[in-house]
Amino acid sequence: MATESDPSRFAPAGDDGERTMIRVPRSRITVAAPRTAWVHDLVYTDEAGAVQRQRLQPGVPVRIGRRAPAELQFRDAEVSGLHCELQLHGDELVVVDRGSTNGTFVDGRRIHGPEPVPHGGVLQVGKQTLKHEFRDEHELVQSQELDRDLARASHYVQSLLPPPLLHGPVRVQWHYQPSARVGGDAFGYHHLDEHRLVLYLADVSGHGVGAAMHGVAVFNTLRQQSLPGVDFADPAQVLARLNDQYPMDGHGGMFFTIWYGVLDLRTLEIEFAAAGQHPAYVARPGRDGLLPLVTRNLVIGAMPGMAYAKARAQLARGDRLYLFSDGVFEIVTREGLTWQIDDFLPLLGRPPAPAADGVATEAGQLYRTVRGLARPGPLDDDFSMVVAQLA
Repeated sequence: MATESDPSRFAPAGDDGERTMIRVPRSRITVAAPRTAWVHDLVYTDEAGAVQRQRLQPGVPVRIGRRAPAELQFRDAEVSGLHCELQLHGDELVVVDRGSTNGTFVDGRRIHGPEPVPHGGVLQVGKQTLKHEFRDEHELVQSQELDRDLARASHYVQSLLPPPLLHGPVRVQWHYQPSARVGGDAFGYHHLDEHRLVLYLADVSGHGVGAAMHGVAVFNTLRQQSLPGVDFADPAQVLARLNDQYPMDGHGGMFFTIWYGVLDLRTLEIEFAAAGQHPAYVARPGRDGLLPLVTRNLVIGAMPGMAYAKARAQLARGDRLYLFSDGVFEIVTREGLTWQIDDFLPLLGRPPAPAADGVATEAGQLYRTVRGLARPGPLDDDFSMVVAQLA
């Protein structure tokens, strides 16, 4: 009688019974876990820059528009009162335009009837973009936890930025919008003493958390003036020491560009140095054109031991100094044109329109202008604009 260990027990008739067998303990036999619930979401960014999700349910339409009865409302002049409607049919999401003025787009193509929005597809309504995600609910919970962590990181980065200067001989305001959840730009200004004001803007290579962490480190170094033996009134010294402190080899291959200037409030002379950065620009009332403030230096972190050049310029009362990152002008327009800095410069120097509270918001106005000219979706790089006006 064959036993469990007898090979002939498993041999078909006529087989000689000589074969190799591998026994697998029952404890090592696994059964595939049942598929968990999958969910459909529309993911978008609200006016405050926070990521939001609209859950979609089978048989429950979601209308998008500027006002009720739309369930999902956007305050955007390009969005019609009732713009479009979405509904799930099985696992397929279908959108229908409801006679909107400016059209509904799926992955950049205007729709003219019921149109499926594929998994990962992008729906465009006015200036607003919404991504269709179809994901495992457990994975989604993990993603939402990451979203919250990134939101806290973004809040921390923005909490370091200085408040506007609304009074005094130099009035400074700014607008900042990261292209990723957290950005790699760092800018600031502070008084060295009662007579000198420092202004700077650094742009770290890359995007996301790594660039943001590097930017925060650079920002804190400048804000706390923690470069031993450096005269922070000397832009060339500051850049040279930053270059030695933040070598690419020791910081994950990241480098950064920077513009750093020191304004003497008594003489209105500004001494400055730029490393790998385009100029800052000065607009003067009654003068055509812009005055570029630039020096030709290598980016920070590329080569230790570099000497950095600096320069001086004479400013005057009423001048406006514009300090900005390349994300301000490196955009692709709605017509598919790629901008360069010369396309952006004509926007500078225009008389700023005061906000309702009387405070000039030129930096914010410039962002809204660029955002309106750029293709839908987040800008390709961080938008950092600082405007300083000499009263």
